[in-house]
Amino acid sequence: MGAVTVVGVLVVAVAIKEALADYEMKGTWPQEEVVTSTKPVLPAATAHRKPKPEPSAQDVFPPAPPESLDYERRPECRPIPGPPRGGNEPHNECADGVPGNAFSGLNVLVNGKYFDALAPAIRTLWEVKTDDFEKQSPRSQDFFVKMKLPELRREKALARACGYDFIIGVRSKAHKQALP
Repeated sequence: MGAVTVVGVLVVAVAIKEALADYEMKGTWPQEEVVTSTKPVLPAATAHRKPKPEPSAQDVFPPAPPESLDYERRPECRPIPGPPRGGNEPHNECADGVPGNAFSGLNVLVNGKYFDALAPAIRTLWEVKTDDFEKQSPRSQDFFVKMKLPELRREKALARACGYDFIIGVRSKAHKQALP
């Protein structure tokens, strides 16, 4: 129907242009020509048009796999930018430098937790730790890991529940080795 309308409008436009040219030359307005020139075009245009195919079973999308991405529909899994919560400038700079960080200068709330960075292209949430871990005594290092490890595991579970990977960014090799 859309093609017929366009052809009909085009024919009417040509007929109007011809009528205007005749009017300028003869000084008369031939309305009969406009009406008669549009009627034969419509049946000819529809005669050459291919019929619209009926939908087949091939046109239907297959059912979603059982492990479908339900987390994408959950509102708590939608990332919401928020103010940085690092507490110091080196921490915020490090979080902003995460490769692919979509919210540079901000934190991102996902599943009730503010993460330091989100790299959406690889669906990864980041937590950045910029403590001077290697400068602490071994006892303080052990205490720090013991206190932080449960929280890091909880954050990883929150990220995974929404379909994100989770990475902890640290400043030193000693800190990286202390975290499993």
